[in-house]
Amino acid sequence: MYTAEVFRVFAVRGGDASPAVAPATTTNCLKIVAFNTPTFRNGLNARWAKALTLCRCSVDSKSVGDEVFSVTQSNKSDVDYLGESTKGDLNVKLEHLEAFGIDGHASLDGPIEEVARSEARDAEDLLQDLGIPSPSSSRNSPRGIFCSRTLNLRSISAIGYDMDYTLIHYNVMAWEGRAYDYCMENLKNMGFPVDGLAFDPDLVIRGLVIDKEKGNLVKADRFGYIKRAMHGTKMLSTRAVSEMYGRELVDLRKESRWEFLNTLFSVSEAVAYMQMVDRLDDETIPADLALDYKGLYKAVGKALFWAHVEGRLKSEIMSKPELFVEPDPELPLALLDQKEAGKKLLLITNSDYLYTDKMMQHSFNRFLPNDMGWRDLFDIVIVSARKPEFFQTSHPMYEVVTGEGLMRPCFKAQTGGLYSGGSAQMVENSLDIHGDEILYVGDHIYTDVSQSKVHLRWRTALICRELEEEYDALIGSRSYRESLVELINQKEIVGDLFNQLRLALQRRSKDRPAQTLAATNLNDEDLTDSMQKLLIVMQRLDEKIAPMLEADGELFNSRWGFLSRAGLWDKSHLMRQIEKYADIYTSRVSNFLYYTPFMYFRSQEQNLAHDSYTYYCSQLYNENSS
Repeated sequence: MYTAEVFRVFAVRGGDASPAVAPATTTNCLKIVAFNTPTFRNGLNARWAKALTLCRCSVDSKSVGDEVFSVTQSNKSDVDYLGESTKGDLNVKLEHLEAFGIDGHASLDGPIEEVARSEARDAEDLLQDLGIPSPSSSRNSPRGIFCSRTLNLRSISAIGYDMDYTLIHYNVMAWEGRAYDYCMENLKNMGFPVDGLAFDPDLVIRGLVIDKEKGNLVKADRFGYIKRAMHGTKMLSTRAVSEMYGRELVDLRKESRWEFLNTLFSVSEAVAYMQMVDRLDDETIPADLALDYKGLYKAVGKALFWAHVEGRLKSEIMSKPELFVEPDPELPLALLDQKEAGKKLLLITNSDYLYTDKMMQHSFNRFLPNDMGWRDLFDIVIVSARKPEFFQTSHPMYEVVTGEGLMRPCFKAQTGGLYSGGSAQMVENSLDIHGDEILYVGDHIYTDVSQSKVHLRWRTALICRELEEEYDALIGSRSYRESLVELINQKEIVGDLFNQLRLALQRRSKDRPAQTLAATNLNDEDLTDSMQKLLIVMQRLDEKIAPMLEADGELFNSRWGFLSRAGLWDKSHLMRQIEKYADIYTSRVSNFLYYTPFMYFRSQEQNLAHDSYTYYCSQLYNENSS
């Protein structure tokens, strides 16, 4: 408990000192004094011990924050060397240090590189002494937050959240399984044969694409080339995929043909469709329905749509939410940190008010302190938002004024309000916050992430729960992939030699000298024997490499491999969408708890094909050094 009090006053996380947020009493400072003992100081350097002593002289924790620090306001913000706004950065008030006779620059003598190394070591030691994990340890874990585009959380004034599969995670087998059951019941009523079919969530993964013209489910790489495909519920061979899609690319702009599985809500629909493709191929679907693959997809979509519209599915979930919702006790605390850090919190969901209230009460209220309710977390709540239109156009806004969901028209959202419909522009105008000062967090690449990014230039975060399983699968298959890479490297070396001998043979057949004098003088028998031997070696390597490549990613999904990869080295089409539209991505919202609301997320260096020059430079440097 005490270490937490120390940290609340002297936190240094994510490259920024956090302002004191404890209540305005002397209690916190007295607790800190208890740590200003020889035993505790042995684990800290002199400057940290001095900082603890300084707190004892202060009146209260609130005044300490006000006197020591100032926050950069919007009208005084600039951009830093990475182009990010400095709004929200914390600055040290030098006059406060002078009042206590402390020289703010006295401890910074010497080259800044050396000072920085020393301070970094001290900071790491302090975090360890306080039992607080560093952001780097969180980053290298399944619960990490991964950055595609540099994002300074300090400059974010408002954070908006989707609800389903974002703030609330459902048990996929339970939720999507029931959606599938209702879909199949509706299909049966429409005259489709569904007997003997059962929900199989392992049949599909997020990020696949339905080819509505051919009745296929495909996995494409970042360029749109199709790497794996399934017709109905049967995987197609590599040769069949090449023959069928060798001249075609997935183009998501052609919505009449391609349907991208953006979210876990797509699972039940895709499973039902692929199973019904088998029934269409078997000619068990009545001929009077006169359906092709595209018409079949439309029929399945209609059946699932009515499963949602009829209300039976949501009524069942609302009656027993514990069977469908996987609670996350850390999630409300993460949002509480953000709110106390001055962020405006928004809930923007397509779900209706009654369903939203029931799900949020179940998932949040029991984990909040001091009898808080979930509504207390959010400055504005918008239900029935009609995303993606919410981000694209303007719709009427209604205020929800009763617990039963009765509404009245309104024209401007107020803090603490609960609304239905409206638009993102209304939210911006109501808060007087626009564009990249708003971060929107959701699980749907199109509805949540790309549309808020494209139309409003909001900053974006994607929630993808499967990342945790994928991360563990990648770690678990590391030695397997290393062995596979080693085999491929061996083939490349052998292949290089074979290709040179083949070129020598080609030149010899044209009575021209080979590449070198030695190759020219090589007799015919030795040349052909060497080529024959190398060719056999490569063929045997291929026999081993091919099935290993096919099995790569089986730890995640036996049919489709890894979520983020299409082949050994290339990114999947899903990963390309994430990188293009999501500034950061992570497995669950509660992961923010390990980074603080002041984190500066920096994107990693992007490797290019010609970056191998760095290897040449290092080799050259080593040779010169020796």
